[in-house]
Amino acid sequence: MIVYNVTIKVDLSINDVWVQWMKQDHCLKILATGCFYDYKMFRVLEDDQSDGMTYAVQFFAHSISDYFTFQNIHYRELQAEMKNTFQDKCLSFRTVLREV
Repeated sequence: MIVYNVTIKVDLSINDVWVQWMKQDHCLKILATGCFYDYKMFRVLEDDQSDGMTYAVQFFAHSISDYFTFQNIHYRELQAEMKNTFQDKCLSFRTVLREV
């Protein structure tokens, strides 16, 4: 199993709208690519949340080739959609993990 983990710091001013958009739109579009079979969304528990909330969204793929298909075909368009929707209110980084 491959886990595509996206960690995102979300500005407090858009937090509720962003969470709803992720659950009702963005994550479903990522699943609709067929590259991932499931996802989970977590809020990172931090002491200081004065500058925003942090989330980890994990998408599960059967193989690394499924992940690369996502990266090569779908990633740019979906990333641009998030950027256009929320501008500079979200800061993210990505990691790819393999189950051992």
